[in-house]
Amino acid sequence: MRFTTSILASATAAALLAATAANAQTTLRLGWTTSDSETDPYAIAARYFAEELENEAPGAFDVRYFPSNELGDESEMLQGMQLGTLDAGVITGTQIATVSSAFQLNDLPFLYEDNAQAQRVLDGEVGETMLASLEPEGIVGLGFAEAGFRHTINNRGPIYSPDDISGLRMRVQPSDLFIDSFRAIGANPVPMAWSDVFTAVQQGTVDGLEIPLAVIYANNYPDVTDYLSLTSHSYNALGLLVSKQTYDGLSEEHQEAMQTAARSAIERQRQTVAENNDQIAQNIEDAGMEINEIDDVEAFRALVEGVYDEYRDAIGGDLLDMALEQVSE
Repeated sequence: MRFTTSILASATAAALLAATAANAQTTLRLGWTTSDSETDPYAIAARYFAEELENEAPGAFDVRYFPSNELGDESEMLQGMQLGTLDAGVITGTQIATVSSAFQLNDLPFLYEDNAQAQRVLDGEVGETMLASLEPEGIVGLGFAEAGFRHTINNRGPIYSPDDISGLRMRVQPSDLFIDSFRAIGANPVPMAWSDVFTAVQQGTVDGLEIPLAVIYANNYPDVTDYLSLTSHSYNALGLLVSKQTYDGLSEEHQEAMQTAARSAIERQRQTVAENNDQIAQNIEDAGMEINEIDDVEAFRALVEGVYDEYRDAIGGDLLDMALEQVSE
């Protein structure tokens, strides 16, 4: 009798432990560098991802948000994911290129004609190849959200032609490709961490910077800059990334839920960012910034042809050719 009772007690305890394990939440620390604004594309991607995770695996994940450099800059967050001290992040593609140089593809100036073309390339074999290159580095790429095309804002005057950007002290991302691209069109590029930029513009350390529309407005740049020129010089893809250590620690079921959630979140995020853009442009203008289109994109494109040749090997010749073939179709 005692033996039977002991067996039943052990079985009950084992069942309770199994149930507890099955129902245990996985905490995901999710970081990004920009604001937690409802119009900020990084924040939208993060919050939609959390919502879709809950839809796919109710109660399985506890997503905790860390916006506005709370966990350091993007380099520090990438390192955290590699080390397993940060679970996930929404990271600018330019900074991901410090882990895998294939991500420099999206930074090539004037590569994409429009958002739809960029999305087709990144959702296909080109994007899959780029994301796969992160796994040996300890990061799983779940997909590409977007902040949209990057434009130029400054305090000197509107930019219509390369002559207008000549000598302009432009903050650029700490990337050799961005430095070389802006130098090629005549600007004076100043690499600088995002956390330092607002003060630098405010104090006149730089004349301006290049940045997507949504990020301009969400981070209050109309307060410190006068001119917005719609240069659309590069497409700002945002990597939705997770630490490989975190990912490998999930059950196969929860890994699949995370992949599905990421796809759904990215689709929603892109649509929301697109819907927001017209209103954001109006808000920027209402806040006092002067907005203009550039006169001739080909005049800029002609000046940066050498950048493609210079970065071909770093990006990967086959990958670049595949992307160029798709954008020329």
